[in-house]
Amino acid sequence: MADEPLVLGIETSCDETGVGIVHGTTLLADAVASSVNDHARFGGVVPEIASRAHLEAMIPTIQRALDTAGVKATDLDGIAVTAGPGLAGALLVGVSAAKAYAWALDKPLYGVNHLASHICVDQLEHGRLPEPTMALLVSGGHSSLLLSSDITTDVRPLGATIDDAAGEAFDKVARVLGLGFPGGPVVDRTARDGDPKAIAFPRGLSNANDPAYDFSFSGLKTAVARWVEAKRRAGEEVPIADVSASFQEAVTDVLTRKAVRACKDNGVDHLMIGGGVAANSRLREMAQQRCDKAGIVLRVPRPGLCTDNGAMVAALGSEMVRRDRAPSAFDLSADSSLPVTEVSVPHGDLHAHAHRALKP
Repeated sequence: MADEPLVLGIETSCDETGVGIVHGTTLLADAVASSVNDHARFGGVVPEIASRAHLEAMIPTIQRALDTAGVKATDLDGIAVTAGPGLAGALLVGVSAAKAYAWALDKPLYGVNHLASHICVDQLEHGRLPEPTMALLVSGGHSSLLLSSDITTDVRPLGATIDDAAGEAFDKVARVLGLGFPGGPVVDRTARDGDPKAIAFPRGLSNANDPAYDFSFSGLKTAVARWVEAKRRAGEEVPIADVSASFQEAVTDVLTRKAVRACKDNGVDHLMIGGGVAANSRLREMAQQRCDKAGIVLRVPRPGLCTDNGAMVAALGSEMVRRDRAPSAFDLSADSSLPVTEVSVPHGDLHAHAHRALKP
């Protein structure tokens, strides 16, 4: 491990300020400051509130990570930061902080992709990723099937949501049922007391002529809302546990079915699942059952590494340093719609030369 890179990662794409420190593939610190409680009364993330929370939490969270890891900032081999996609203002806070630390410490800066980081974090749990790896990323903003032959340079999108992401659908259904925000964890808990076969909710884009790898959860969300509304209009009690379980079953059925199909079609024998919804217990259970049946090795990080965190950014940054990928320029900017094919924001020679020339 002596020659492995020591990298600090900063994640601020949404409502959590995450700072991680990784030595090679060993996680030394994973500090998180969440503003989720500030958004709960609005039923969703408010970008302005998230940005302000990042500003207030940034320096204390970085210091907490350094203290936990038992290292000094000067020991670092690089600073990695989520450059996109995400909320523009929130991303800007993280990028600005990363640039300031990298400049002050004279360390290379790596602006990396949020989605690629969600894939790379699995290395902290299960070792180096096999190449190629199929990844199913499911969160509040993304539902994607991605094929990666090199996590630092090559991530190819095979399919994505055409409307609501899976996590977004969980939030909206939880709101309809009066379960609170965020919806994923509370629907998962409520579903444990329900019957997943009680209600036959639709499976979007599951017909033979539909796109093989794309997802759609808007129709499912609407079907749940209409079913609940009909019950309430009839003066009947809504079986919240059964609705939760049946909805969750529909989501996980589609996600796992398409992910296994993508593996088979592309000759890939490893499936990695990441993103906040990867913490869902039924998704993990169904994915394991279907992967075992298909002869596919399933890799899912522990729940704490599935949600947004700085460890995943540090993991990808560490891999960038290990493979000697070029760092980003110091004019790095936040890109709220950064495509997953851009694993990192490229190096700018002129800016890098200027940086080296201006350093004392």
